[in-house]
Amino acid sequence: MLISWAVDAIWPVLERGEELVLATIIAKSGSAPCLAGSKMIVHGDETSVGTIGGGVLEAEGQRRAGEVFRTGVSQIFTFDLSGRDAASMSMICGGRVEVFLELIDPDPVNLEVFRSLREALRSGEKCFVVSDLGEYDGDIRRISRCIVRGDGSVTGEFHHPAEWLATLAEQAHRSTYPVLATLGARRFLVERCYTPSTVYILGAGHVSQHVAELAGKVSFHTVVMDDREEFANRERFPTAGDVIVLDSFTGCFAGMEVGGDSYVVIVTRGHTHDRVVLEQALRTKAGYIGMLGSRKKSVEIRKALLAEGFGETDVNRFNCPIGLKIGAETTAEIAVSIVAELIQARANQGE
Repeated sequence: MLISWAVDAIWPVLERGEELVLATIIAKSGSAPCLAGSKMIVHGDETSVGTIGGGVLEAEGQRRAGEVFRTGVSQIFTFDLSGRDAASMSMICGGRVEVFLELIDPDPVNLEVFRSLREALRSGEKCFVVSDLGEYDGDIRRISRCIVRGDGSVTGEFHHPAEWLATLAEQAHRSTYPVLATLGARRFLVERCYTPSTVYILGAGHVSQHVAELAGKVSFHTVVMDDREEFANRERFPTAGDVIVLDSFTGCFAGMEVGGDSYVVIVTRGHTHDRVVLEQALRTKAGYIGMLGSRKKSVEIRKALLAEGFGETDVNRFNCPIGLKIGAETTAEIAVSIVAELIQARANQGE
């Protein structure tokens, strides 16, 4: 997946007239220390941004990126995370990964494609990128690419039959991860692009700490909010996207764009605060609203909301108790169940 951080890091390099190498995990099997779609950007001065798994895998990726800069030929290599490789990483993975090292030049087409891509991501528009890698088994010397937007419009280069693009579009929509496809005698890399969904976590207690960490690891942007600075701070939430100290929970969503790709998790320190947040959340267009609590609490709040004038459709929008039924007991286990439900809700939205 090409996500906003990668595009935001690529664009200024191209705008300065510099080339870069983009390393992408395009396939994995076994217990590899990375996800398909993981990315690392390597600059000409050998500095890098992002990660494809660390250890000798990443070191090999950086070494080969130097070869790509020198030769001008992009490459796909397979790395075996077993035996000697695994031992040098002080771990036993036993998996294999395929890494695509793509040289991206600051030519006019690439500038146009990545400019359009950045605009699409910032507006939340769904799109995908098709990179033409050339003849199968041939050197990857020149990569032409295009961005295909939700309305079917194309920016960039695609000099092949329209039915090929339709086939690649279908593959892009079916997979969250990059797809290496062969049509005719040519190879194409297809990647969906998106801006991470936002999880608004109301309350900054122990469960929230685990939820923020886990949600971030599965590509949610996390926003933690609480009215206590001693709880809502970077020391407690080092990996959260944003940590906000509220004056009070009243008006907690003021000035925020809480839309269909937003997820609200209500885990405040008390019933009163939960009610205040829930009533405001139901007035937004959030795609998912969940609240920590018992079934009894859920029934009582639903009755109270109906009495206050909320409709049946409104009260049916929130989930309480929050989280999938996995027998969770500890705060960490409860957080796992909550994030699992967020993943499920996100997957259902994409159907």
